[in-house]
Amino acid sequence: MEGLKRNIVIMDFSGIYQEEQFYEGEQVSWIDLSDISGTNCYCDGDAQAQILERMEKYPVSGIYFIDSGNYHYMSRIGAGRVKEPFNLLVFDNHTDMQLPAFGGLLSCGGWIASALEEVEMLQEIWLIGPDEEAYGQVEEPFKGRVHFLSREKLAEARSHMAEKKGSEEELIRSLEIPANIPLYVSIDKDVLCPEEAATTWSQGDMTLEEMLKVLLALCSHFEKENGKILQVDICGECDPDKSMESPKNDHANKELLRFWKKWF
Repeated sequence: MEGLKRNIVIMDFSGIYQEEQFYEGEQVSWIDLSDISGTNCYCDGDAQAQILERMEKYPVSGIYFIDSGNYHYMSRIGAGRVKEPFNLLVFDNHTDMQLPAFGGLLSCGGWIASALEEVEMLQEIWLIGPDEEAYGQVEEPFKGRVHFLSREKLAEARSHMAEKKGSEEELIRSLEIPANIPLYVSIDKDVLCPEEAATTWSQGDMTLEEMLKVLLALCSHFEKENGKILQVDICGECDPDKSMESPKNDHANKELLRFWKKWF
């Protein structure tokens, strides 16, 4: 793409990214979506059509920042643009498999269920972060194609990662994510502890350092096996009226962008 060296795209729904600086010095494309109605938490058909139209000139491959968790359904829209078989890896403190009460709406809390039902090229999903209780409430048909690593299991793994070198690689191997199928990675910063990020939803207890170590092990595995990371999207900003909290998110976004630039 002309003028798009690294395919770094900021999707501006709420204006919160204007309070951050993580993208300074980078060649970044902005997609202004703030004027589209029917997008906060839920996205209706007309809004989806407008969003897709504005995304047309941008490639699937790249690093996409998609605003707060209220807009995590953008991962479903992004997944729908993929034209080859792929797997999906999601970091999230929530399952996002609760379909909305009203049909015809795409929701931030149900986008994974929507992807499982509707995205033809999606093969399987790896979901990292929600607790066992939340996952237990997911409808059985959705669980069949989802590999789950709970917050409780992560807590068990955390001590090993702190004590034993190479334990992140062991964790990635245990997930058995095949590198022969392209991978789409979606990160909601609400999986991070409150000291590391400030989001619109309840948060987990993962540290940014732990996340980066796991991502490094993942990408190293894919590089070794000549695998392909299709796209990365990142959400989990705070509401604009809580922009005093944005420095934590700004730092996390900067570190995540620094990491992913090496792999695209």
